[in-house]
Amino acid sequence: MNTLPKWVWVVVVLVVLVGGWMLLKEKPAPVDGPMKVGVILPLTGDAASYGEPFRNLVEIAVEEINANGGVNGNPMELIIEDGKCDGAAAANAAQKLINVDKVEIIIGGFCSSESLSVVPIAESAKVAMISPGSSSPKLTGISNYFVRNYPSDSAQGSVLANIAFTDKGWKNVAFIQEQTDYSLGVYTAFSETFSELGGATTNESFPSENTDFRSILTKLKDQNPDALFISVQTPAVAERILTQLNQLGWKPNLMAADIIPGDPKLVSGNAAALEGTLTAEFGVDKTNAKFVGMINAYKAKYGEEPPYQGYAQVVYDAPYIVRDAVAAVGYDGPMVARWLRTEVRDWQGAAGSVSIGDDGDLVSGHRPEVIMGGQVMPYTR
Repeated sequence: MNTLPKWVWVVVVLVVLVGGWMLLKEKPAPVDGPMKVGVILPLTGDAASYGEPFRNLVEIAVEEINANGGVNGNPMELIIEDGKCDGAAAANAAQKLINVDKVEIIIGGFCSSESLSVVPIAESAKVAMISPGSSSPKLTGISNYFVRNYPSDSAQGSVLANIAFTDKGWKNVAFIQEQTDYSLGVYTAFSETFSELGGATTNESFPSENTDFRSILTKLKDQNPDALFISVQTPAVAERILTQLNQLGWKPNLMAADIIPGDPKLVSGNAAALEGTLTAEFGVDKTNAKFVGMINAYKAKYGEEPPYQGYAQVVYDAPYIVRDAVAAVGYDGPMVARWLRTEVRDWQGAAGSVSIGDDGDLVSGHRPEVIMGGQVMPYTR
């Protein structure tokens, strides 16, 4: 009886193992019926000004996806929950999506406080997350189950700190900062870079329920800063601060987080107060065919363009990224999470060329802008 050499058996075993692995890799996990995708957005409170149009955008994207065959022949079904721009509410929403609806993928949260609370829940359940808005630097590398297709605030803060110190020659910048993870992230990123350059910051923070800012503004005015930076979570809060600045008769050099230039009504309605304000946004390319398609689809359904278009483009892209992930690896949280970190390279969407790094962050940043004549325009030195 002939006996094969041991090395032949080793080769056979390796071929079987590799072949089996390849079969598993190439065969996506099946979906039995509609593919459920959870969505967490702020749908009540001041931040609903984001949540409502962004719900419209994810629904438009999914309608388009389903009209073109869905995902591997299965329709995508959104289950949308209200995160209220609040960590506790978002955590409750995630528990419901994971434990009751049995989703493998969550789009959201939008606010940083939402995502920071949801990440440990999703990681424990091995559910993939993609956020189209959470920008706190605390989220960089937080979990293998979390990615975002919107840039970290570390880019926004760094860009503005360099302009303030180098171009404007400002040495002291005062912050009025809402006590949210997003607003704190902007302040921290700015302060770190500004301090490294030789500048100094002071910061007066306030809880989100505060509506009277006159004592804080008076205190900051008495410090005679070179500029005042408004770092808040929602346009409604920014509007109150601008109104009370006017009432106090204080017209400082202004800097602002990207929620202000993202709201055209806020900018045009407060043109005089915001004149000369320095800010930074994740830019849009209005020549991009997919961006134009998004705008046209929204206008056709709602009679107007979507607001906050720097955010809108990535909100719209998120379901399409999820579609491509599931088409590639199946409806499986761990597999989708891995794909999002390793395969999103030069992915083409409404936001242009999208790449997500191994740390889960979008590989790009903010561009500097200035508000002039009630319009947001590129900042030039």
